[in-house]
Amino acid sequence: MIAMKTNPLTLFATGVGAALAMTLVTPAGAEQGAPQARHQVGKASYYAQRFAGRTMANGEPMRPQGNNAASRTLPLGTHALVTNLENGRTAEVVIKDRGPYVDGRIIDLSPGTAEDLGMVEDGVVDVKVVPLYVPERDQRVRAKAE
Repeated sequence: MIAMKTNPLTLFATGVGAALAMTLVTPAGAEQGAPQARHQVGKASYYAQRFAGRTMANGEPMRPQGNNAASRTLPLGTHALVTNLENGRTAEVVIKDRGPYVDGRIIDLSPGTAEDLGMVEDGVVDVKVVPLYVPERDQRVRAKAE
């Protein structure tokens, strides 16, 4: 279910002065006041086992069976629903890292999530990524005070 909300910003059409209301699509149940992000469609890949335990952008170690994911555009801490467009399987992930750094790919997933989505054999599949919760700011690790 999608709830519609009207943005207080108003645009005026050139020449006629008619007001056009900008409408943002907000997923039902999304937190009020939190920034919204648009869904993305593209290629997903998954982390190689050699990345297990390596520190991700948010400071946590990469857990192969976790629901961690990497995105270049979604803020750290974003919860998103990933759908494998080839078989319809879905999984919820949390953006904890940056990447993928391969052209044409929009998200890297943990091996466990790749297994849940049925993409391990293919390696790279078409997916839809729908943000469910977008934090106010990137949830980066803060430097420790010395």
